[in-house]
Amino acid sequence: MSALSTAFVQLHARLTPVAFVPEVRLHQADEPIGLWELTEGEFSTDRPPPFWAFAWAGGQGLARHVTDHPQLVAGRRVLDLASGSGLVAIAAARAGAAAVRAVEVDELAVAAVALNADANGVRVDAELGDILDADAGDAEVVLAGDVFYSAAMANRVLRFLLRAARDGARVLVGDPGRAFLPRDRFDELAAYDVPVTEALESVRVKRTTVWQLRAGRPKAAD
Repeated sequence: MSALSTAFVQLHARLTPVAFVPEVRLHQADEPIGLWELTEGEFSTDRPPPFWAFAWAGGQGLARHVTDHPQLVAGRRVLDLASGSGLVAIAAARAGAAAVRAVEVDELAVAAVALNADANGVRVDAELGDILDADAGDAEVVLAGDVFYSAAMANRVLRFLLRAARDGARVLVGDPGRAFLPRDRFDELAAYDVPVTEALESVRVKRTTVWQLRAGRPKAAD
């Protein structure tokens, strides 16, 4: 984590409570469009969009579920895939996870995760890298919030999550109805109405579902 990335997060995002999980505070951007243009343009032309600066619906729903059901992660080793702001990872750490690993491909996100974990007084190991062609390591629980937003991403993520489940990990996903979620692979655990940023989602509330992945064959159509 570079000092430049840390300073950028602190400059462009304010530490505020998360709308649906107010127990957690994150560095969040007030105005999404300007930051989006900045990270794609002047700051770096090859940097991913600033997903770390917003509490996305899938992550909020999953973090809420983990917070309300700490037995899902308590005493277990947790991997938060495509962690973004670190919201889900922080929720897991607060719920008593034995260890939490948060993986991101964006250096700014890694900086945000570290800053946010420190602000919430928890330990999260923030890691920079693309692990989708590897495995989940020693994780006993794999968490992924809002990862099925594109066809290419969805295919890689699903393969990774299936490997994790077949290796014995419990896999939970938070998703607000994204088009590329393979619903026939999942069982629904809970659903929430999550406040979101209208400038990003075109609505103020997104119905968000927490799913558990099945390691076996897809569910047969009704």
